[in-house]
Amino acid sequence: MKIKYVDIITKEKIEEFKKGNSLDSYKFLGNHKVKHNGKNGISFSVWAPKASAVYLVGDFNEWNETSHPLKNIDNSGIWSIFTNELKEGDVYKYNVVGCDGVSRLKSDPYGTFSELRPKTASIVYESKNYKWKDKKYLDKKKNKISNQEPMNIYEAHLGSWKRKWDGGFFSFEELYEMIEYVKDMGYTHIELMPIVEYPLDMSWGYQSVGYYATTSRHGKPHEFKAFVDKCHEYGLGIILDFAYSHFCKDIHGLYKFDGSPQFEYKDPLKAENLGWGTVHFDLGKPEVNSFLLSNVMYWFKEFHIDGIRVDAVSSILYLDYDIGDWRPNQYGGRENIEGINFLRRLNEVVYKNIENPIVIAEESTSWPMVTAPTYLGGLGFSYKWNMGWMNDTLKYMELDPIYRKYHHDLITFSFMYAFSENFILPLSHDEVVHGKKSLLDKMSGDEWQRFASLRLLYSYYMVHPGKKLLFMGSEFGQGLEWRYAYGLEWELLEREQHIKMKDFVRDLNYLYKDEKSLYEIDNSYEGFDFIDPHNEEQSIVTLMRKGKDENEFLICVLNFTPVVHYDYNVGVPYLGEYEEIFNSDDEKYWGSNQTMKKDTLHAIDEKWHNKPYHIRIKVPPLGATFIKMKKRYKGNV
Repeated sequence: MKIKYVDIITKEKIEEFKKGNSLDSYKFLGNHKVKHNGKNGISFSVWAPKASAVYLVGDFNEWNETSHPLKNIDNSGIWSIFTNELKEGDVYKYNVVGCDGVSRLKSDPYGTFSELRPKTASIVYESKNYKWKDKKYLDKKKNKISNQEPMNIYEAHLGSWKRKWDGGFFSFEELYEMIEYVKDMGYTHIELMPIVEYPLDMSWGYQSVGYYATTSRHGKPHEFKAFVDKCHEYGLGIILDFAYSHFCKDIHGLYKFDGSPQFEYKDPLKAENLGWGTVHFDLGKPEVNSFLLSNVMYWFKEFHIDGIRVDAVSSILYLDYDIGDWRPNQYGGRENIEGINFLRRLNEVVYKNIENPIVIAEESTSWPMVTAPTYLGGLGFSYKWNMGWMNDTLKYMELDPIYRKYHHDLITFSFMYAFSENFILPLSHDEVVHGKKSLLDKMSGDEWQRFASLRLLYSYYMVHPGKKLLFMGSEFGQGLEWRYAYGLEWELLEREQHIKMKDFVRDLNYLYKDEKSLYEIDNSYEGFDFIDPHNEEQSIVTLMRKGKDENEFLICVLNFTPVVHYDYNVGVPYLGEYEEIFNSDDEKYWGSNQTMKKDTLHAIDEKWHNKPYHIRIKVPPLGATFIKMKKRYKGNV
């Protein structure tokens, strides 16, 4: 039976959706306030191609499972109903009678708001009337070249940054406190672990159910828009995490939506993720492409976010990423062809439609050209998390300093590939959970040494090429590993060493933003130089970061043992006067104060390593000193 199209659904839009080319399917699928045949009401539309029937149910009809049937528009697989019986705030679901004859109550895949777990119904909601105030921020962002700007990301989980005394969640508005805190700490961006709707707290949001809905744990969608607006008011970019590789199998979600593998692969060897207890999106299905590409556009365009991080990219790239059996592709290889094509297309769509976007890959293997343009055969991401750097560095820092000289390559090898991709250095949530211990607790030695080593780790991380990411709580030396159900250990800030650690990270963050050499040339050897990487006997690394101006450079000496070195020779490129501008061992950071605060360091006209001149400095124990040219003598080259 043919029906008239509701105004927002056209034949062209349906065809575009079915071909996998829809980038705004959220504008006609889901629930929308519309005028139809002269009447105001709400249209409810859902894609369920193999369903034998679909009904709208909710409080409005006392959950009668058959009283409000949707009609299959021209047998397209898109079902729709127009009604004036529901209003804003009403709950609803779809009773989907599957091709297997089983009725399943499903929440709306395009629903923008949901009940708080354990309830699972969708809620009629539209926030089109939100008035944005971030034009000035967006205009300023248009003119920036992102890879030449500082990027220092504070990664946060909204549910456990702070938690109410009764276990309740802070609202988006109450979390403005976090925005003010992050701004004060000198970060440039906030990255939020998934804020889309998800049923199980312990999945942290990575097993999602409502890709278009902000989780009701913290408030309504327009309140999250105001949160993003507040970030932009403070000059902070906002990045959101998404799991486009897999989704959870909860019965009210996407799993077997129409009784068949609708969103997931039909082949169980490709569909099932045995390790995670989830299923993979069928990235070769056109309608799934429309669902996910529209989702990316939804968050960028409707919520003004600055970037996304795509979680678990490796599980999209490889057919054998999961445990268990797998089936090779048509060429006999382990690569997921449609997954690769989807990732390339996702990045092409984002870059074509969004001004200066950030698209980050969490890719844990050595897949080549993750951040290379798609027209060169790359995947097209803006940045990739540098997991190799992270693993080697943390392994090195856990060693007793007496053994570090035997593993010196762990701290220097990453410089050999530092420019093979556009990297972000992640000290993320994944490294401080599941028995891995907090970053502070990973450090070896007594309490003083652990705090000194953590300051040294952060100094090394800041001077190493690549953008930065630090997980919440690490900035003040969280003692326990991260617990998703509890707030951070803010009470530790009553102790001197934690207050001073927080002060250290804040000062280091501002140093990063102030010194162009630390970010201006981040993706090329032109912005980096080793002065002495080979002093494994003393476990000291000396390197230099360079800006576009030849006089804009910073020398950093990193000492990974608790031994002070006096009159230590450091090569420099020019004759002149040098000064220490930052020292991780400063007493104001709970260090032993082996600094050169008031010293002027005069360059000596004598070659040292690969530099024509050198200075003599004091090297702090388990510490880093940052040295800058104060005055360059005229005449020398």
